[in-house]
Amino acid sequence: MAVLAVSILGFWAFPKLLKKLDCYNVLAIASVQNLIFCILWSCYWYGGVNSPTLPWVLTIPLLAFFYIGPSSFLRTVVITLFGVNVLIFLGLAIIAPPAPNDIPSAHMESLGIISTIAVSLYVTMMAIYYAKVYESQTELEAEMREHLQTALELRRATEDAENAGAAKAEFLAKMSHELRTPLNAVINYSEMLLEEAQSEDDKDAISDLNKIHAAGHHLLKLINEVLDLSKIDAGMMGLFNEEANFRDLLRASVDEFRSEAQLRGNVFNVDIEAGVEIVTMDRQKAGQVLSQVIDNAVKFTRNGLINIHVSRRINDSRDMISVAVRDTGIGIAEHELPTLFQQFTVLGDASSSKYGGTGLGLALSQKLCRLMGGDLKAHSVLGEGSCFTIFLPVSHHKTRDAVNGSVDGTGPGKESPEQILAAA
Repeated sequence: MAVLAVSILGFWAFPKLLKKLDCYNVLAIASVQNLIFCILWSCYWYGGVNSPTLPWVLTIPLLAFFYIGPSSFLRTVVITLFGVNVLIFLGLAIIAPPAPNDIPSAHMESLGIISTIAVSLYVTMMAIYYAKVYESQTELEAEMREHLQTALELRRATEDAENAGAAKAEFLAKMSHELRTPLNAVINYSEMLLEEAQSEDDKDAISDLNKIHAAGHHLLKLINEVLDLSKIDAGMMGLFNEEANFRDLLRASVDEFRSEAQLRGNVFNVDIEAGVEIVTMDRQKAGQVLSQVIDNAVKFTRNGLINIHVSRRINDSRDMISVAVRDTGIGIAEHELPTLFQQFTVLGDASSSKYGGTGLGLALSQKLCRLMGGDLKAHSVLGEGSCFTIFLPVSHHKTRDAVNGSVDGTGPGKESPEQILAAA
């Protein structure tokens, strides 16, 4: 009884050992062996082959089925183990018969009934447990199939959305000529009429024609921004690199907005460090970025100062130009900075109604900078002003296409614009 009790209590050690040791197969086989030993030990001492506890042998295959799963190797090991134990039991029963006991036959019959009922209950319990496990597995498989179907539908929806986006971008890119041609006609004819009205000193006509001319330019700029964004998103925007004088490029952008800055009472202060002259980049796109950032500073500043500081930094093989445009304008709230470069983002209804804007210029400028291998960063304090820093590589030899507008231009052994900004 003591040995049997120790063997039965030994089952409680297996779960704890399984948590600590990574040897499930060994513990599973040991557990099956322990069960075989318990049953045969009880049979040996209580009736031999006529023992009322012999029906418990039926639980061994059931328990082994739960423990070892579909592994053919483990099944072979368990069957062999069971056969060896039975042979040992029969050999001991023949060679060394069990010691006689004084259990009355009536009690043995009662024990047999109890043992059979216990085996039935145990097998029923295990069968119910297995049925629940199988049901849970079936539900899990059904849920997995639903998830796979949902994932497939999402994948198809994503592909449809990408195809629709690409079709839209391709359509807008191809429509550039049809959209620009009539606008250019409006602008050109307004210029001709404006010259004629100026020669006749017709002040009323001059005022109206100036409004038409300005509206045409504004609409053309808006269309160009939409088309450029579509080209970048469609991967159709390329670079046309050439040698250029960056001082002249910056001077042209500043002169473009000098008269407007004077009307608003603003003063330009341009500081260009030595070494910033001949560069190799896309002049048109670099000028577009410079004009957008300077226009942004002029638009949101009244009777203030606009500082433009240009520097050149050489870090290993990466040669970058940094253009910091700092103004003393209205500034931007800190919580609005993360969405500053998102398309169609206009910060604040009051600013939108007072200063105008569509939320395309800064988003396009940042994408153009990244397309050229640089970046555009912003820092601002509400009520004090903003600082937009443009990073552009001095030399960009290879023409690169946009990849969803997110070309970062960094590579092995090269510093990112963030690292250059930190160094500055």
